[in-house]
Amino acid sequence: MRLGAHLYKPFESPDEWVQVVRSYGYSAAYCPVGPEADDATVAAYARAAAQNDIVIAEVGAWSNPIDNDPAVAKAAIDKCKAALDLAERIGARCCVNIAGSKDKQWDGPSAANFSDECFDQIVQTTREIIDAVKPTHSFYTLETMPWIFPESPESYLRLVQAIDRPACAVHLDPVNMINGVKVYFNNAELLRESFRLLGPRIRSCHAKDIALERKLTLHLNECRPGLGGLDYGVYLRELSKLDRDVCLMIEHLPNEEEYVAAAQHIRQVAADNSLAFG
Repeated sequence: MRLGAHLYKPFESPDEWVQVVRSYGYSAAYCPVGPEADDATVAAYARAAAQNDIVIAEVGAWSNPIDNDPAVAKAAIDKCKAALDLAERIGARCCVNIAGSKDKQWDGPSAANFSDECFDQIVQTTREIIDAVKPTHSFYTLETMPWIFPESPESYLRLVQAIDRPACAVHLDPVNMINGVKVYFNNAELLRESFRLLGPRIRSCHAKDIALERKLTLHLNECRPGLGGLDYGVYLRELSKLDRDVCLMIEHLPNEEEYVAAAQHIRQVAADNSLAFG
């Protein structure tokens, strides 16, 4: 397994990018270029990654392919196609987006998000994206979310089976599936069930944490790894059973110091469990 995060040091070339990734002790990285990058630039970063044993974990395609506005939805689907094409060209393990939302906010909660019609629309948009690019090395994945499919390991498996495309894989963010008190306190079982049902399909994972506040009615807040209740021992033990290049990517922290502290915590938990990152 490999650890990576967002980078705070600038780089202007593949060689400088490698130096920055290694300066943090990471062996995985978010994609260093966007879909607008020309083929020569993409190929240069792909070579630098391969030659220096760095895995490009994921290309983000953050958008709303199921937006209620057809024009917005089309633009999002086109963005996803371009991002998946970049993932294929640069050798990333996956392209990742959320399924979208029927809310006015692109990633917001809506009762319509859990309708059969929404499920079917996610299936069709995902098929369209994959079928347009036809990747043979990378995969298209949907990040788990608390209020849209896939919101649980069971619904993720059902969704992947319905999409029925070899290039559809899994992006695991367990914190995003903790949407209640019981699952918060039983998140070790959530993790085990996620890996039991989805393990071979998992291409990349996000690393963050979640804290339950002691005030009514219910407040669950995302936080830095180590400051919440996610069972990182179980998370890392399960992750270590997958292929050696599966990536754990730290995200959503405000500054470099927080990322360094998060990485230190995750590495310490790994060491406490006799595990190590590649």
